[in-house]
Amino acid sequence: MIDRTDFFAAKLAYETDASDVHAALADGRPLVAIDVRSAEAWAQGRVAGATHMHYSEIASRAPQEIPRDAEVVVYCWSPGCNAGAKGALEFAKLGYRVREMIGGFEYWVREGYPVEDADGVHRRPVDPLTGVARVRTRA
Repeated sequence: MIDRTDFFAAKLAYETDASDVHAALADGRPLVAIDVRSAEAWAQGRVAGATHMHYSEIASRAPQEIPRDAEVVVYCWSPGCNAGAKGALEFAKLGYRVREMIGGFEYWVREGYPVEDADGVHRRPVDPLTGVARVRTRA
């Protein structure tokens, strides 16, 4: 029987979430966010600063574009999409340290983190069902 501690430690080694990805990027950690969705989905919006690489292109593109020692985080649309797992598998086959961002782009947006599209970088309101909407007060 697998030890529960080992199970959860392993799970955290392979998964991350929008909050932790945002914190890592804000701290300037060398993290490469990879959007594995279609070009149409990418155009609708993406994690600010992410790289677009459809999961079917990873085997051919990643070795030329992503440093081997990079910390890679892949994401797709939402918890209902398995493209992130497909992308993570492709990076793992190439020997990269890779994790999947659980919740995908949906939770990135719902938690109010920066979204980039053709018009620039935007923030949408925090969904109170997924994040804490902090209200600024004037002193």
